[in-house]
Amino acid sequence: MNDAPASQQQASPLLRTVTNKPTDVWNDSCSPAELEYALANGAVGATTNPGIVLGVLKSEMPAWRGRIAEIIADNPTADEDTIAWQLIEEMGLKGAELLRPVFEREKGRKGRLSIQTNPIFYRNSEALVEQAVHFAALAPNIQVKIPVTAAGIPAIEEATYRGVNINATVSFTVPQAIAVAEAVERGLDRRRAAGGDISAMTPVCTLMVGRLDDWIKAVAKREGIVTTPGLLDWAGVAVMKHAYGIYKARNYRCRLLAAAYRNHLHWSEFIGGDVVLTITHEWQALFNKSDVEVKDRMLDPVDPAIVAELKRRFADFRRAYDEDGMTPAEFDGYGATVRTLRSFIEAYRDILAIVRDFMLPPTD
Repeated sequence: MNDAPASQQQASPLLRTVTNKPTDVWNDSCSPAELEYALANGAVGATTNPGIVLGVLKSEMPAWRGRIAEIIADNPTADEDTIAWQLIEEMGLKGAELLRPVFEREKGRKGRLSIQTNPIFYRNSEALVEQAVHFAALAPNIQVKIPVTAAGIPAIEEATYRGVNINATVSFTVPQAIAVAEAVERGLDRRRAAGGDISAMTPVCTLMVGRLDDWIKAVAKREGIVTTPGLLDWAGVAVMKHAYGIYKARNYRCRLLAAAYRNHLHWSEFIGGDVVLTITHEWQALFNKSDVEVKDRMLDPVDPAIVAELKRRFADFRRAYDEDGMTPAEFDGYGATVRTLRSFIEAYRDILAIVRDFMLPPTD
């Protein structure tokens, strides 16, 4: 017998995920149609990155073709980068507008749209801060994504001090999550000491749990490591839960966010936690059709035997799981970081190529 209220029995699994729980669901895209679906299923935020923007452009080009031509015509001396960023900002602002009712209803605590800083700035703190401040001024409900690189950590502190709600990205490990939380704490303390308002600031730190799984699997393949079946699907979950315990014990004011979904564990294992789950439309639809039980699991520990085998077999899992596994100076060289930065930069280059084809149409 299901003793849940009738309204919850009828609701989708994603809506039940957030009903009477601290867990938030975000839409991992700025596509208006996808965001509207997510909002109907309880989402209270959304996010973008270069790959997401590229995907939206490719799938929704008829809706953007005319606007791209207009931007180019209205800016006769602008280069490809300038046109591309105006386009990216407009796409983000459409999503932010859809989220405004949530933002207003929740008095600024929810309802934000994350825009990512230029991925080529991953080594330049000053450029990251400058772009973050610019993005934050575009709309009241903008969150800004800054990579957790050696240069990104001081940028996160400074942007927070300047009142930017940050979403730390390109992040996979406990050492990165702790470095972000400490940077946010310093930024918030500095801002409050200077008389700034921090009451509506909602910083989050992303852990790209699926991308960590991808990296550990790549290491296993490269090094010919045979493991217990299913073991490698728990790497990101284990890191997320370990980081969550640390965050709660230390009362960090930053929240964790799980991203880069590869299976239902990246949703089901985090239900009930005071976390954000940013989920693509495809995974949302699959979860809403699934019969996975919606119940609190965030505080359920990962089987210690799984963690022990991962730590024993993979140095890169130890680097990801242990609090002192890496220093900030080592973040940029971590395999998952390198892979993700390269993919974001390549996606950005592909966006520039689309803009270029509008500015200089191919002749053959």
